[in-house]
Amino acid sequence: MPSSKPFVSFIIPTLNAASVLEPCLKSITSQDYPKKKIEIIIADGGSTDDTLTIAKKYAAKIVKNPLKTGEAGKAVGVKAARGDITAFIDSDNILPSSSWLKKMLIPFSDPQITASEPIKYTYRKKDPFLTRYFALLGMNDPICLFTGNYDRHCILTNKWTNLNFPSQNKKNYLKITLNKTSIPTIGANGFLIKRATLPPIGNYLFDIDILINLIKDHSSEVTRRGSSDGGIRPQGIHIAKVKTGIIHTFVEDSFLKFFKKQTRRINDMSYHQDQKNRSINWQQDFFWKVIYFQLQCLLIFPIIYQTLKGLTKSRDWCFLSHPIAVYSTLLIYLYNWVKGKINPAQSDRSNWKQ
Repeated sequence: MPSSKPFVSFIIPTLNAASVLEPCLKSITSQDYPKKKIEIIIADGGSTDDTLTIAKKYAAKIVKNPLKTGEAGKAVGVKAARGDITAFIDSDNILPSSSWLKKMLIPFSDPQITASEPIKYTYRKKDPFLTRYFALLGMNDPICLFTGNYDRHCILTNKWTNLNFPSQNKKNYLKITLNKTSIPTIGANGFLIKRATLPPIGNYLFDIDILINLIKDHSSEVTRRGSSDGGIRPQGIHIAKVKTGIIHTFVEDSFLKFFKKQTRRINDMSYHQDQKNRSINWQQDFFWKVIYFQLQCLLIFPIIYQTLKGLTKSRDWCFLSHPIAVYSTLLIYLYNWVKGKINPAQSDRSNWKQ
């Protein structure tokens, strides 16, 4: 990490997040890092619970997010940020140690590194059943296991992603070269990026689109330069997967909340794809892998095998959640994908809470 510590802006979108926000903010303010070099920005979508009271307790700067969604909140937060480094933290994240920020900033001593992200979700035995399951799975959406575009260590595959990219193993992190636009779901839950590299921000800031746009811009610049680089092929952009974790409470022991979050995810994806707000095209990039996911579900045995493997490797009964998570995702996605083709619309946030 550079000797001159960078100023870091933590951006946290909220909407009735009082049940999870205080541990998140407490973990940020407990970092072993100069307090004058940190700001916390709460981009609030109109909370009616104690979210804003908690935010003020931790001296957070509060900005309004009239569009309510997390992606809109991130856009509002970035516009208000002053930091050299922008840290995207969700309200249900907890930084697992007081040295977390220092570890996440180490890769930026390499001028080629654009962004950093933890390589895993932190597993804690004391956490609720579903929280432990998703920490071990290494993703919040089981379909990513079949498409391969997850971005945290998965106990089933022993990989942080199943997509292939050039990688260098450094002492504290992996230096990853992203050289194609089919990339893992990088960009949330502890994602740090140089503020200067962020593209112009509109009404929404979608996690994975940040890096996709940077990759496209890099490719365009190389094409524009033509042969002036002496024929050297472009490498792509570089990010760091830091050898640390982040706690993501995501859902407690409530499958109903998981079902609601999956419904919100597919509804919003269909809506923004229809509105042409996205740089990624999920249907085009992962079409055959989604078909593969459906076939695996129909065969049943692969899901049973994954469940037994997860139980054996983790020695935690929480992996019995796997079949429920997989098959509910299949049904929710199929139903809402069809509905989204007929009448694409974002999920209603009027009664939303964490």
